[in-house]
Amino acid sequence: MRIVDRVIAGFLPVVPKAVVGRVAQRYIAGETVADAVRVARNLNAQGFRATMDILGEDVHHIDQAREATENYKRLLDELHREKIDSNVSVKLTQLGLKVDKQECLALADSVVRRAQEYDNFVRIDMEDSSCTSDTLGIYTELHRHHRNVGVVIQAYLHRTMDDVSRLLDTRPDFRLCKGVYVEPAAIAYKEMSNINRNYLMLLERLLRSGIHVGIATHDETIVQKAQKWIAELRLPRSAYEFQMLLGVNEPLRNRIRAAGHPLRVYIPFGRDWYAYSVRRLRENPRLAGYVLKAMFTR
Repeated sequence: MRIVDRVIAGFLPVVPKAVVGRVAQRYIAGETVADAVRVARNLNAQGFRATMDILGEDVHHIDQAREATENYKRLLDELHREKIDSNVSVKLTQLGLKVDKQECLALADSVVRRAQEYDNFVRIDMEDSSCTSDTLGIYTELHRHHRNVGVVIQAYLHRTMDDVSRLLDTRPDFRLCKGVYVEPAAIAYKEMSNINRNYLMLLERLLRSGIHVGIATHDETIVQKAQKWIAELRLPRSAYEFQMLLGVNEPLRNRIRAAGHPLRVYIPFGRDWYAYSVRRLRENPRLAGYVLKAMFTR
């Protein structure tokens, strides 16, 4: 079945949008802020935190970046007004990283400042390797002036351990994930066993360093290892949190919560849901089998 799923994943760009939408609705809150708030409120009631991502990236005009910035500010306003336990996750290419880096920094700074007014937090998402150095550079500049900002690092990149070593003295706030973009073998581990090994090496170092770590994974083996280190190090709940995507491995999510660990759910929403959905489904060919099922059900 894995071969069939991979074939389906390869054909996703030509699958009707409505079909992808039927599969994606489990993993995307909807198109509006109201949709995302509704999902987050329900998760909060179950004991989960949230982070919200307004879908969209790689804008080509600075006016688009400014519009995205205002959308994030309005989102932060709404989270505060509705008393939702959620921070926000931002992709810098959505704020103009590839158009004007200095303007991107200024726009990101304005989002972080608005979050600071509400005692909230902004996570800078990591994108493909063409953005890694610039993303870390902008994060470093933001972190120099604000403490309510963090960044994502990716375990599949060869460079990540060096990036951690370089930034650790600044007391960063990292979300550690495996990495989802297709990268060449010259700069990224391709075998999952190597990615997992590097993830665990990075995670142990971060947990032992005393900085706050977002443990972003749906891998049960990694979760078990993380829980073991957390217990051995007697880490307080304020030192870490587990993080998972909306709609993915909910039984594991519930077990982590039941064990007393803080867990944050990543809630994507917005009109640009289609590109995100196709990428996620192509990253996980096993899910692509659901697309075939959706094509023959109403």
